[in-house]
This record gives sequence, C-alpha cells and structure tokens, in this order.
Amino acid sequence: MKLYFSPASPFARKVRVSALELGLAERIELLQISLSPVSPHTDLRQHNPLGKIPALITDEGAALYDSPVICEYLDALAGGARLWPAAGPARWRALTRQALADGITDAAVLVRYEQAVRPEPLRWAQWIEGQWLKIRTALEALERDSLEGVFDIGTISVACALGYLDFRFAEEGWRARLPRLAAWYALISERASLAATRPS
Repeated sequence: MKLYFSPASPFARKVRVSALELGLAERIELLQISLSPVSPHTDLRQHNPLGKIPALITDEGAALYDSPVICEYLDALAGGARLWPAAGPARWRALTRQALADGITDAAVLVRYEQAVRPEPLRWAQWIEGQWLKIRTALEALERDSLEGVFDIGTISVACALGYLDFRFAEEGWRARLPRLAAWYALISERASLAATRPS
C-alpha cells in the first residue's frame, strides 16, 4: 500500500496512528508531498480528484480517501472492530467524537490557510473568529466528555486534533481553560503511536 501524506497533516496523522496500532505500518509506503489550496499536486490528483491528503492506494490499486474511510479500511484489513467499535452505543460515541474532532481540525486548517496563504489585505477577521468559535465550543464539549479508558477512532481523532492545535496555534493556550482535557491529552500523548507521529 502507498499513503500520500504530509508530516504536518492531522488527518494523515490519524491514518498513520491507526496503521501503527493495527500492526499495518510496515505494509504502507509513505509518499510525503507538499501541497496547499493554491499549489496542487498533479500525481495526487490522479488518485484523489479533490487533491487532498491523506489518500491511500491499496495493494489492489484502488484509491481510498479521506481519513475516516482509510482508517476504517485499515481496521477491516486487520480483522475489524479494533479501532472501530462494532454496532451499538460505543460505535456511535466513537463516530460522534471523530466527527467533532475532525470539525475542530477542519476549522483549524482553514484558519491556518487564511493566515499563512491568503494575502494579508484579503484576510477576513470575522470569518477567522467564526472558525475559532467552532474550535473553542467543541473543545468545551470534549472537556465535559468522558474520554478516559477509551482508545478508538474517536479518541485517536481527538488526540490528532489537539496535536494540530499545539503544532500550529500554541499561543491559543487551551490547556489553561480545559484542565480535564489537558490531563487526558498528556497521558494519551505518551502512547507510542502518537509519540511516533507528532507533527513536524
């Protein structure tokens, strides 16, 4: 298998963490690329028409995207119901946490592009603040959640979202407002798969 990724991508990190946890990492060739909304990658677009990472090319040559699809595929390849709980309340909790974490990450990536790629005279401060409202509201919901003792696609997604905030927006200082979430993240970050994939 081949994975188009960037070390800075929180969505690609989700896939890499999943692969490590499932014992599949050695079967995946990592194809590191650089891209942005204004600098597409031609080879990647041949596999993913959206031109986004991550994208996985299976051993059979099929292209899979985006991160939830790839992670569920890897889970199935490893026997199933390991990172994706089977049908029932645990599954819906995991999927909802994944959706919330991916929403945080989507908003954070949009802020990053607005600040780093869009010319300064064209930046829209109210739009940026709207993205931060999504992020902060979602983080407050996670502070009230019971994440302890759970390791599945939901909590992997949350950890990757928080790692991206630390990587791109360390000045946000979310830990001071959210002590329970900060304590959970400090503990889960020591897990080998997360430590090995810290963004750079």
